[in-house]
Amino acid sequence: MLTQVADDVLVHQSELLRNNTVVVRGQDGVLVVDAGITGAELACLANDLSELGLPVVAGFSTHPDWDHVLWHTDLGEAPRYGTARCAADMRDLRSSADWRSRVTEGLPPEIADDVPLDLFGLLTGLPAGTARIPWDGPDVRVAEHPAHSPGHAALLVEGSGVLAAGDMLSDVFVPMLGDFTDENDPVEEYLTGLRALEDVAGDVGVLVPGHGSAVAGADRVRARIDLDRAYLYALRDGRTPADPRIDTAEPGWEWVGAIHEGQAAGLARWNERHR
Repeated sequence: MLTQVADDVLVHQSELLRNNTVVVRGQDGVLVVDAGITGAELACLANDLSELGLPVVAGFSTHPDWDHVLWHTDLGEAPRYGTARCAADMRDLRSSADWRSRVTEGLPPEIADDVPLDLFGLLTGLPAGTARIPWDGPDVRVAEHPAHSPGHAALLVEGSGVLAAGDMLSDVFVPMLGDFTDENDPVEEYLTGLRALEDVAGDVGVLVPGHGSAVAGADRVRARIDLDRAYLYALRDGRTPADPRIDTAEPGWEWVGAIHEGQAAGLARWNERHR
């Protein structure tokens, strides 16, 4: 299940949504980023790490979407981190008596019975402004930004140059905006996030998006940034984007077009309110 993408960095990809779990080797074990997503896949990941003699010493969730805050008992009791905003979002959710049913309602029906929730969202928030993951391993830089979801962060593994981008820079998903409210501009938030990733792009040798195919080379990273920015400009201007993730979607991924249509409609309503 694990594929090496750079020195001391491995990736496991889940089947349904092509979620990428990033595993970084440290001195005494590994950092697991965005563990997912079914119980069987998580147990297999834990077994593979055990067979390699790699205990899990830390975890990290790039943002508070359900498929990025999962865990499994077989992965152990290592501290699991997120940004302060991400961890607060999870605390708020779990404080509701009906949080399990609320989460379950949002799961893809084909895997709803095989997503473990006992350890869902149990994160320790890193203090605001934390620059690096606190663990005994390669320096892992935290790049927090407002795109897509509250408390979203990308991680840059320094030395190996691997960027774990969370739910951005995907080759299968168009940019997915945050909530449309009266207090925010979701397009500008996403553009801010792209600028944060662009700031570190020169140090990136391998990009691992939260969903989809990893790519190698700074030029490929910048091409993904440019594609996402072009989509956002078209969306903001009310134009139909020329985007391969919509125009020539892979078989089985045509539904990404419905994400775009929903966002275009939501943005049009948001623009009406803010004229």
